[in-house]
Amino acid sequence: MSDEGATVGSAAGVDESEGRAVGEGRGDGGSPAGSGADRVSAAADQLGLAVEVVERPAAETLEQAAALLGLDASSVVKSLVVKRHDGSFLFALVPGDRQISWSKLRSVVGVNKLSMPSAEVAFEATGYERGTITPLGSSTAWPVFADERILGLRVALGAGVHGRSALVDADALVAGLSATVADISD
Repeated sequence: MSDEGATVGSAAGVDESEGRAVGEGRGDGGSPAGSGADRVSAAADQLGLAVEVVERPAAETLEQAAALLGLDASSVVKSLVVKRHDGSFLFALVPGDRQISWSKLRSVVGVNKLSMPSAEVAFEATGYERGTITPLGSSTAWPVFADERILGLRVALGAGVHGRSALVDADALVAGLSATVADISD
């Protein structure tokens, strides 16, 4: 199963969805508790992470976003919200030039069933709109599983608001989020 076209998350603020996400267009990450970018910055500060939130022109594809940021597609991380069979969620951080491997992720998580929730459910789980999702400042601190290929890179990921990306050292991000690191992509 591919994660293309079903991305419920963010790749440096690129909206890879079809249609509108819940609250799309408000530009605040959809949360009454503060703007998405403010929540990202506050969470980074709490974790002691040096995160640079940068504005960038709109991008229609991950490759365009990478070019605008001066990065390879592999350095743009897709923050995918994944639903467990029990109704809880997790984040999967996958390099932009790869796809989530469902069999690998299920094995690492230790479950038989995982799925991609709708944009509305992902919003309810994180407080972020599709195209802005990040584990940083999520309304709930779900477990994070990071693909091993992001280690050693400075990466871009969603910044909680459209038109911005968060740049961060992946090793520091993984450590700060206490992420499980494994081969979870193809």
